[in-house]
Amino acid sequence: MKKANGYEIITLFEQWSPKRYAEDWDPVGLHIGQLNRQVEKVLITLDVNEAVVDEAIEKGANLIIAHHPPIFRPMKNIWTDTPQGRLVEKCIKHDISVYAAHTNLDVAPGGVNDLLASRLKLKNIEVMEPTISDSLYKLAVFCPVEHADELREVLARSGAGAIGDYAGCSFSSTGTGRFTPSAGADPFIGEIGKMEEVTEERIEVVLPGPLRSKVLKAMLSAHPYEEPAYDFFVLDQRTEEFGLGRVGALQEAMELKEFAQFIKGALDVPAVRIVGDASKLVRKVAVLGGSGSKYIRAAKRKGADVFVTGDMDFHSAQEAELMDLAIVDPGHHVEKVMIEGVARHMEQACTEKGYEVSFIKSEIDTEPFRFI
Repeated sequence: MKKANGYEIITLFEQWSPKRYAEDWDPVGLHIGQLNRQVEKVLITLDVNEAVVDEAIEKGANLIIAHHPPIFRPMKNIWTDTPQGRLVEKCIKHDISVYAAHTNLDVAPGGVNDLLASRLKLKNIEVMEPTISDSLYKLAVFCPVEHADELREVLARSGAGAIGDYAGCSFSSTGTGRFTPSAGADPFIGEIGKMEEVTEERIEVVLPGPLRSKVLKAMLSAHPYEEPAYDFFVLDQRTEEFGLGRVGALQEAMELKEFAQFIKGALDVPAVRIVGDASKLVRKVAVLGGSGSKYIRAAKRKGADVFVTGDMDFHSAQEAELMDLAIVDPGHHVEKVMIEGVARHMEQACTEKGYEVSFIKSEIDTEPFRFI
């Protein structure tokens, strides 16, 4: 096993939940500290308050990965006699770095909204509100036929050629390549000043835009030629859409009042608010972690009978009632499902990478509301 620094851990995290998935207004990323030091323990938390920082100190964690950004609005100053200033001071004094993944973790496959959908045991799950999709590229590269198998393998390992549930997809055709090495060249095949003809294979693979640099680097490092010939083409197709919220079907239809009780148990909350006829039969469910008032139309467009989300405001609730969309509001804090989900994902990713690091699930209850 290998010791890892913060950069290496966050690089793994961002392969799963890249910052480009986040909304434009969302201040995701490193908030406090630095990443260029060794990390042995990482604390996973929904929120960062002083009690959570004290927990990190007590348990020996020097990196915190949080869902909610601790510095959501720009700070004009850091006064250490204020709660926020004291939190920043304590992190710096104890060499604790804080990284936030907010709406990007909501969007990421396996992130907050998928974790919530899983808790609700939904089936036939799809994205509720698409927010991002990537351009799809085709790489065409020419190489000597005797090196084609090796190059195809390198391209597949770098992520090129993945189509749906299939990996290593490619197409090849053969032809004749011609070139004349000039003075100063160091040709793999041929002689300076002499026209050379080589039987070559044209290898074509598709890849998503974010992988372009990685695939190009892998191809150039594995290609036998000093100056390989290759082309990138932008395709009309785009990759899978990613977005906020999930929509799926319950295993069995149930009345809204029964569903509300089910939500309390599934999401571990003491109470919920509902909008709609308690006897209404619901089967298709939209769910969005956090604050979902502005997404009621998206839930309705997807044909949801009920929308599970937090922070529902009065007028949005009235609008949902008018459009016959039931609401179950379990609060914002149900996003705590990310603690276990992130810890599990990162433990597996670091084990596969051979990193010696442990992930600690925060035990601090950061729910500000109390129910009486």
